[in-house]
Amino acid sequence: MAGKPKLYYFDGRGKMESIRWLLAAAGVEFEEKFLETREQYEKLLQSGSLLFQQVPLVEIDGMKMVQTRAILNYIAGKYNLYGKDLKERAWIDMYVEGTTDLMGMIMQLPLQSAEMREKNLALIIERAKTRYFPVYEKALKDHGHDYLVGNKFSWADIQLLEAILMVEECKPDILSAFPQLQAFKGRISNIPTIKKFLQPGSQRKPPADDKYIANVRKIFNI
Repeated sequence: MAGKPKLYYFDGRGKMESIRWLLAAAGVEFEEKFLETREQYEKLLQSGSLLFQQVPLVEIDGMKMVQTRAILNYIAGKYNLYGKDLKERAWIDMYVEGTTDLMGMIMQLPLQSAEMREKNLALIIERAKTRYFPVYEKALKDHGHDYLVGNKFSWADIQLLEAILMVEECKPDILSAFPQLQAFKGRISNIPTIKKFLQPGSQRKPPADDKYIANVRKIFNI
């Protein structure tokens, strides 16, 4: 029997968080090896485990996988969260790329100056309201299903919930104009594996704080 996947990253969200979400939603237990020092990162580099000298790194099924999208694709496919055919995968990919763009903007905020942070926070909220959330609201309304693609729970649903919760941390009432997304949030949050991941004490990480950012800068000498 294969062991639990091992996740190598910092003790924070970053690019690993969507991987944590996907594994947790699939009901897969995983171990985490946190990078806390420059020496730990250099040891990984010297071992040859980091194909492109970057984390995230996930050890799964005898592989040492890097590149966030490749890891997510593999996990989604392995646990039947990636649609039944190429067309469904294409729709899942499109929806996932949208939420990835939105979440990427949020992940950059802690790295920015106070002035830039305020400006970009306003941009994030505006984009969520006018560019991203309307797409998902319309999709759910038009097809009348509980899920985004094929009336079946998929990676696209998992990542949309992650994005919603991240934007709500920026603006708690962001869903006030999106009734379909409000209902979607309630449904997906109550799926047992996701409900467990949302409970205190899970492996879900909090928003980045100054300590986390300082540690990342120290490890990468930036």
